[in-house]
Amino acid sequence: MNTNIQAIGLMSGGLDSILALYLMLEQGLAVEALHALLPVHETGQLDWIQQVCQRAGVPLYVANLEAPFFELLRHPQHGYGSGMNPCLDCRILVLRAAAERRRELGAAFVFSGEVVGERPMSQNRRALDLVERRSGLQGRLLRPLSARLLPPTIPEQEGLVDRERLYGISGRSRKEQLALAETYGLRDFPTPAGGCRLTDPNFARRARDLLQHQPNFTSNDFCLLQVGRHFRLAPQIKVISGRHQAENLRLTELAQEGDLLFEVRGGVGSPVTLLRGPANPAAITAAAAITARYSDAPGPQVEVYYGAPYPQLERTMQVAPAEEAWLEQLRI
Repeated sequence: MNTNIQAIGLMSGGLDSILALYLMLEQGLAVEALHALLPVHETGQLDWIQQVCQRAGVPLYVANLEAPFFELLRHPQHGYGSGMNPCLDCRILVLRAAAERRRELGAAFVFSGEVVGERPMSQNRRALDLVERRSGLQGRLLRPLSARLLPPTIPEQEGLVDRERLYGISGRSRKEQLALAETYGLRDFPTPAGGCRLTDPNFARRARDLLQHQPNFTSNDFCLLQVGRHFRLAPQIKVISGRHQAENLRLTELAQEGDLLFEVRGGVGSPVTLLRGPANPAAITAAAAITARYSDAPGPQVEVYYGAPYPQLERTMQVAPAEEAWLEQLRI
């Protein structure tokens, strides 16, 4: 497939990737932005990236990498970071998708917003060399923000990119990036962050628990990690209780056949609670007690409705609200 696209730019939506895009556009290159859609990104990230690309006047290609990401999360060749983040394997996955897109379009190279030394696991010199080699982009992966600290790439050697107009930024300070953003009039961009839920200790703990008890988890199971309070009753039984109305709604949306939902009714505030796994009497009682504990219903006994689908919860039971000490033993 032949197009006029000369370069594929990785677009995470963070300032570094935006600056890399503008640096390439400033050199008169025809660019397509590529966003890797991963299940660890924050909600709304794609909407923001679409706005960025629209403002810059570049087409956006979205590569859905959820399935291969789950596979590498189960067995990362290069291990995890401080949480459950398989940074190097993930970076290789994304760059391979970009390499494939480059071949499809006949583009000359791929570029990214990576900065030498900015992230300890994935952006040290050894890691940068490794992901370039493993992705199949040897010589054709340009990092415009740090290019002058790195060996010249093929597009620089061939004159497609002017190396003198690239930068030699390194380290975790954002001073140079912020100054460069000012020159482009960029004032609306996300604050620096990891961008990956798996770097968050609480989310990482839930992900680790899921891998331990259900290695063949589904996308739905992974989505549940983002919602509510989590409790492990048994190796194959988990309870998730909503913390506010938006999470209550999300739990009803994520409920699958075989799940049970719980709620206290009668005009009092209540979480929606989801029970996933074998619904034996002990598990049902525990889920009801957890629901009662986080409801506004007065004790010592609370009537809890349960069943499926929501809101048709046709069964009820009277339970005492769960004790906090017991919940702490179960909390994920």
